Order: sequence, then C-alpha cells, then structure tokens
Amino acid sequence: MTLQQIKYVLALDSHRHFVNAAESCFVGQSTLTIQVKKLEEEIGVTLFDRNEHPLKPTPLGEIFIAKSRQIMREIQELKDIFNDELSQIKGIFKAGIIPTLTPYLLPTFVDSFFKKHNQTFFEIEELESESIIQSLKIGKLDLAIMATPLNDTQLREIPLFYEPFLLFAHEKNQMLKNRKIKISELTYTDIWLLKQGHCFRNQIINICDLKHLNPNRNILLEGGNIETLKIMIKQTSGYTLIPELAFNENLDKNNVIRFEAPEPCREISLVVHKNFNKEKLIEELRKSILASIPKKFKTNERFYTVKWR
Repeated sequence: MTLQQIKYVLALDSHRHFVNAAESCFVGQSTLTIQVKKLEEEIGVTLFDRNEHPLKPTPLGEIFIAKSRQIMREIQELKDIFNDELSQIKGIFKAGIIPTLTPYLLPTFVDSFFKKHNQTFFEIEELESESIIQSLKIGKLDLAIMATPLNDTQLREIPLFYEPFLLFAHEKNQMLKNRKIKISELTYTDIWLLKQGHCFRNQIINICDLKHLNPNRNILLEGGNIETLKIMIKQTSGYTLIPELAFNENLDKNNVIRFEAPEPCREISLVVHKNFNKEKLIEELRKSILASIPKKFKTNERFYTVKWR
C-alpha cells in the first residue's frame, strides 16, 4: 500500500467517477484504475461498488476512506511542522460558507484579504450547514464560516461576530407601526421561511416557536434564499426574519423593524477541524472579517444567541 494509491482512492471518493478522479490527479484513467484495483487486492477488500452510478464506496470502503483522510491530514500536519509553514499565509485552501452569509459577508472582506495575502487562494463552496460539518470532518474542507455553536468535539469554533435578526414585512403590515417589536407580538401567520436544510430556517422556527403551531391554521410559505423572500413579501404580504447584513438601507427601510432588547441574534464563527493548525491564516482571516463588519456586532451584550441545532 502506498500513499499515492491512497490519494487515488480519496480522489475517486471525491469525484465518484474514474475519468474525473484521474484528471484531478493528473494521470490517465488506466493508471488510477489499476492502482486502486491493486490496493483492493492487497487488502482483500472491495472499496467501491462499480455497479452504482455514480460510484459508491462499499461499507468497508467508507471505513477505509475515513481513516485514509485522517492519515493524509496528519501527514500534512507533519510536513507543516518541518517546513515551517505554520506561520505563513500561502497555499490553496477549501472553504465553505452558508448561503445566508455568502452575498452579504464575502464581498466586504475578500478583496482586501487577497490583496494583502496574494499567495493565498480559496476554493469557496456554498453549502448548507450539515454538509459543511461533514466536509470539515472528512477533510473535504479546510475551514468554514457559519452559524454556531455546533458543540461538536471534532471541530473548533472561533467566534467572529453576533448578527441581530430583524423583522422584515410588507410595508402595510400592522407589526411595522411600532418603533420596535417583542417576540411575543409576532402574529405567526403568513410567515415566510427558507426551505429545509438552512440553519437560518431552524433559528427562525426557534425564535417564533413555530414547532408548536397548528399547520392547518398558519400559512408557511418557503423560499430558496433571503432575497427571494424579501421580493415576494414586498409584492404580496406576510413577513419573515432576516439577518441584519441582509438589510439594504435604500431598498428595505419601509419594511424593517428591530426587536426589543435583548435582540435575537446568530453567532457567526470560523470553524475548522480540531487538528487544523494554520493559526496565522485563522488569525489574519478573523481580523479581515472583523474589520469589515459593524462595530456593534463584535459583542453580544445587547443580544441573545439563537441556536439552530
């Protein structure tokens, strides 16, 4: 068994296709196929079910792949120690971010960060929270920006900021007549939610205590992203909650009202595997993000954090 064979297996797991896996490893398909087959024969285990399309690891293959990813991560850590790379900001990193942050947070800091660290490259993927968690654990992602706390012993959370929730409603909605609103004053009817899978949806459900509502008496309309919900509410009726970074002063000022203190908020953190050791990268990324957000987000004294899991 060689490290190269393990790399081929991991590539095949990532792409679930022999041609694509081979291309990612810069070898011919026959080379990758032969080496994976040799490894299977050596250990006496079939790692992939070739009758499935796309390819799918066998149960024993899943175990082998999980352990292999752990081994490759530890090998990289060993290289970092002896190559003195822990204090350097360079390389290619795979990052995940939740969809309710992508359009509002990324544009505020990525340009300045990469101008300062021009030897650093991010492959950024927009994923739902549970997919991010799984990808961090198996090494498909190096880091993520997402809502926390997660309370997962395999992952490390570096809190960044606390983003308040705002009530967003049709401009004629009666709830907008007051200067601020209490959670207890929400009507629980005509509420718009993101589709299942979004942690932000779960947070709204927890704030509004929607899990106890009668589905026959309340209308729950679902949308794919926050901007879609905002447009639909403006053109029809109803309301939702939005994170404050999604508030556009020029376009949304007649549709938004704040909650009374303590305001509900979501905690946003950098999340990495517990063994990730690029401390300089984490610190520089943290500083860039903090420099791009409102000062009031940096402390949770006025807020209470809403959990999603």
